[in-house]
Amino acid sequence: MINQLRSAAPHAHWLLRFALASVFLFHGIDKFLNLAGTAEMMDSMFMAVMAAVLETGGGALVLIGGAGNDLLTRLGGLLIVPVMLGAIFMVHWGQWRFAATETHPMGGMEFQVTLLMIALYFVFVGNASPQSSAT
Repeated sequence: MINQLRSAAPHAHWLLRFALASVFLFHGIDKFLNLAGTAEMMDSMFMAVMAAVLETGGGALVLIGGAGNDLLTRLGGLLIVPVMLGAIFMVHWGQWRFAATETHPMGGMEFQVTLLMIALYFVFVGNASPQSSAT
């Protein structure tokens, strides 16, 4: 069983890629489809377009980069980082619970922090294969 899991390890990066990309492609495309509503929520058309471009582009590049282009993977992760920092500091700061509250109607920030960490993983690691360490 362990050997089968080890043989699948070089492909496990796709689990993180699909998780990250699905969130950002969904949200980015949704922002493009409802640009006026997004701009109203963000109080800026420029910020709405930037968020849509960064989310859609970042998600797409993380997926496309998985086909072998390390630079695209790193760039995709890098595009997602400012979106997540903005979401954490401007919307979710101080709320570590998932449930929405009166002070944080958008819910907590643990999901956003997790997405940020996955994006940073791709920035730092790119397409590097998991290394087995001899112990």
